[in-house]
This record gives sequence, structure tokens and C-alpha cells, in this order.
Amino acid sequence: MKKAYYQKMGILGILLLALTVFQNYTEKSDEKFPDLTFISENLPTESLSEFDPNELDENQWQKLGFSEKQTATILKYKKIVGGNFLSKEQFKNCYAISEEKYTQLEDYILLPETNAEAKGNSNFKNFEKKSLIITKKFNPDQLSQTDWENMGFSEKQSAAILKFKNYLGGSFVSKEKFKECFIINEENYLKLEPYLILPAKTPANFNPYAGKLKSFNSKKIQTSFDPNVLDVNGWIALGFSEKQANVIVNYRDRNLKGSFKTLDDIKNCFVISVEKFEELKPFIKLNPSTMSKNSEDKKPEFKQEKTDFSKTDMNSITFKQLSEFGLDEKSAGSMIGFRKKLGGFMTKEQILETYNIDKELVQKLLSIAPLDNSKVERYSLVDAPEEWLKNHPYFKYSADKIIYYRISNPDDKKIWKFLKTKPEYEARMRLYVK
Repeated sequence: MKKAYYQKMGILGILLLALTVFQNYTEKSDEKFPDLTFISENLPTESLSEFDPNELDENQWQKLGFSEKQTATILKYKKIVGGNFLSKEQFKNCYAISEEKYTQLEDYILLPETNAEAKGNSNFKNFEKKSLIITKKFNPDQLSQTDWENMGFSEKQSAAILKFKNYLGGSFVSKEKFKECFIINEENYLKLEPYLILPAKTPANFNPYAGKLKSFNSKKIQTSFDPNVLDVNGWIALGFSEKQANVIVNYRDRNLKGSFKTLDDIKNCFVISVEKFEELKPFIKLNPSTMSKNSEDKKPEFKQEKTDFSKTDMNSITFKQLSEFGLDEKSAGSMIGFRKKLGGFMTKEQILETYNIDKELVQKLLSIAPLDNSKVERYSLVDAPEEWLKNHPYFKYSADKIIYYRISNPDDKKIWKFLKTKPEYEARMRLYVK
């Protein structure tokens, strides 16, 4: 009797314990799991340059906008994968790097796209770092790319340093600003600092854009010139930026068959403002001999009509038409490539988000050209093809979640709720959702 009694009491106790545990579990399951987010600074793309993530130290990662914790995670992850990132694919998998941050940096990373490409690329290897050779004090504003390379920096690093100087308005301004160049690590800065002929602190009223305007307007023209014999450096000497100079030369050589024939030809170049043209006009000397020399042999040819950009849809504009407007190959190719990945632009703001474009020139184009998005493919989250989700720039990082959630919850509202994406990401995705 006692044995049976104790057995019943034991079973009852086990049931009560199981019931208590289950009750606690169900109560806690309704609690919202805290979201894990990483905060990083979005740097202006003008200040970014190509870089090898295997060469950056802790300080340089922080200059790229990562926090101390994120930087520590990235460096730890690099050790885990063997001491070096092999590809962009591997770099992107580091969970300290958000989708937004990776998208900002992607085009500047000097790594193969995938691990397979890295392993099959015999040219991909790590080079030994050179020690810096500094013999005397110097003003870094006066150094050319060759000078930086002779000092011990690589070709890419030297180009990045000069790009950062241009971003600041053509001058490093101070040691403080020079140190901000993310390509210069702490170790190298400590070696360079005693030799830098620069003020220690940045002026309180410093403005990089004001510097650019000043450097542009400070070029005073003193002698006449023939615009048909000027190369890129010649136009830079007249006060144009390198990008503007390239546009002018391309406009002359491609669109005008090698030479400016009239003053209007020069005035119609999009990167030459009315003010700048008026400044140049008294010194422009069009020489008939250089016009005939640079022009093609006079043969009967069909007269090509100029594109009316006010009637040219940005979703159907061609590479050739973009070049005709004045965009260089890199800008035109980037825009066409981004449009193809998206399946078409929904807003003009998206076009300005394209990497590697001349934003000033594109802004002028957008003020003229219309955008028709009526033919762009749009889907609901429930019906969107898997391949489309995984390949679309705005959806590919959430594609697996969408596919998983819609199996048991075939309702767009519920799927959006489960995704919990950042408002700015959701806004971009909704452009392509019915």
C-alpha cells in the first residue's frame, strides 16, 4: 500500500514540475528578442578609395566608419578564416559588416568576388609591406603619385592618398586631416609626422567644398590657347578638375569628331559653366589648321541627329547616349549595370545612388530627362520568384527569410512584420513590391 502511494505521489510531482516548466516557457516565448544592430558611419564616397582589407589595421578600420567592437570582430574573423580574406564573398560573411556598409564599400575592395575565383587566380597573392623611406621634411600637398611610391607606398595606396587630398579641396590642410586618410595607418603616421610641413590643427572654419571652389577659381588665364591641342592636363591647368577635363576631351574627340569648330561647341559642353566660358572666351583661339588636322577626312557622311534628352527615358537611355551627354565610360557603364540589376529605376534618386558616377553631371541629366517606371517588374512578397529575390540588389540579403516566412504565412503584411528590416531598407524594397 505504502509503495503504491509513494509511486502515485512521485508521478504527480513529476507532472506538476513539467507543467511549471512549460508554463514558464510559454510566458517567455512572447517576449521580444532584442534586435542586434551595428551602427557605422556612412562615409562620403568621394573620400573612399580602393583598398585591400588584409592591409588595414585597427585604426584604419575605424576611419572607415566601424566602431571599436566591430573592428575587433573583423580582425578576429580574419584570423579565423586563415589570417587573410580571400574574396569579397568571405569578407561580406563577417557579421560585424552590415548590408548597408558592405554595399558602400563593395566597389572599392581589392579582392576577387568569390573564393573560387581567388583560388583560381594565380595573380592574387600577398605582397610584403615596404618600409617607408623618409630623408627630409616635406609638404605632402606637393608630392606626386611617383613621390609617394618612392617613399614606400604601393601604387594603389599612393593613388588613394592623392584622392583623399582632392576630397579635402586640394590640400591636406593640417597634420590632423592628413592623419584621417584611412590608407595611412597609425604606425606609418608616427613615422611621417615629424617630417610633415603642415599646421598641427585644422582651422575651425575649414570646409573641403570651399577649398575646391577656391582652387578652381584661383586659376587665372594669362595667355591665349587653342582648345583643340589641349590634353587632360592642359584643361586641368585652366582650372578644371580631372573628371571635368576628361569629359571635355571625350566630348571634343568623340562627339565633335576631334575638334571644336566654333565657340558654341565649347559653350555647349555640359561641364563648362556659363561663368567659366565667359572667363575663357577672350583667350580662346580656334586655329583652322588644327581643326583640319584633328578632324576626319572630309567624306560624304550621314549627319547624325543629336539626342533630345528631354524625351529620352532614363530606363531606356543607352550607353552611347550617356556618352553623348558627356559621361565617361565608367559612369555610363555603372549606371547601365545598376539599372540592369534592379530591372529598371523606379525613382531618379536611385540613379544618384549609383556608384562611380559623376553626380554633378548626372544631376543635370536628370533635370532634363524623364523617367518611365511603368514597365519595371514588381511583385508581391508572396509571389516573387525565388531567383528574382536572390538576384535583386534590394532583396538578395533578405531573400532566404522571405522564402522561409511565406511558406507558413502567405501574407505580405505578416512577412514584412517578421522581416524587421531597417526603415530605409524596407522603403527601397517597397519600390518593387505591388
